[in-house]
Amino acid sequence: MDLKKIDAPATTTTYNRNEIDEATGNIYESISIIAKRAEQINSEIKKELIEKLEEFATYNDSLEEIFENKEQIEVSKFYEKLPKPHALAVKEWLDSKIYHRNTEEDNNL
Repeated sequence: MDLKKIDAPATTTTYNRNEIDEATGNIYESISIIAKRAEQINSEIKKELIEKLEEFATYNDSLEEIFENKEQIEVSKFYEKLPKPHALAVKEWLDSKIYHRNTEEDNNL
């Protein structure tokens, strides 16, 4: 996921209910799919952040040696300014970038 090219809103936005449930015909199913994608996005972002912050980690036993690393602070600020995972998931859903299928319909065939 390229976090620099994200165009999802960073603030609260009102969406048209009909656009959200258009793909499934059921608002609850659509929201469930969006929520699952938001969890995936959140875990991806968290994994990336942890990997980047581990580059700056120093492993020592002394509590007196605390260093402020400007690069580490900049990385943290970048991730804090990103849109929330649910906003990213809704944007992907509205752009039809999320693949979904109904397994109950597949079993009935």
